[in-house]
Amino acid sequence: MSDRIPMTRVGYQKLREQLDHLENVEMPIIEERIGKARSEGDLSENAEYHGARESQGMLQAKINVIRDKLSRANILDPAKMPKDEVAFGMTVVVKDMDLDDEEEFTLVGAGEEDYETGKILSTSPLAQGLLGKKKGDQVEIPVPAGTLRFEIVDIRFGNGEE
Repeated sequence: MSDRIPMTRVGYQKLREQLDHLENVEMPIIEERIGKARSEGDLSENAEYHGARESQGMLQAKINVIRDKLSRANILDPAKMPKDEVAFGMTVVVKDMDLDDEEEFTLVGAGEEDYETGKILSTSPLAQGLLGKKKGDQVEIPVPAGTLRFEIVDIRFGNGEE
């Protein structure tokens, strides 16, 4: 898996902070739980010990995923992206041609996604189907639930929060 992961400097920093928290706050807590459980003697039937070890394994897996994302980060400057087509960092307003309503998506990198506010990963199937399209274009995007049909209504830099 050597694919580069597009992200902004802000997204990269959020992932670094999350990694730091997991390694320096969460992991020591779990290690302390393991130490306490180990001191209780027989480990073969010590539920606290086994639970703490399982938690440690899950936390380590999370840490490994974040480290992988950071190692494959491709930090992009959205200000340098084209302004007349859907690109990384852009907000796109689409009209759902089947439901006749409008939706707004901002294409972001790892660490910045927030699906409730319309911030979608630029590597997601939906974003990939929108990339490179211009205002007025119609697009069909295959997704697991079927096919989404959109018309690009507007494209703008950022998400309006700046």
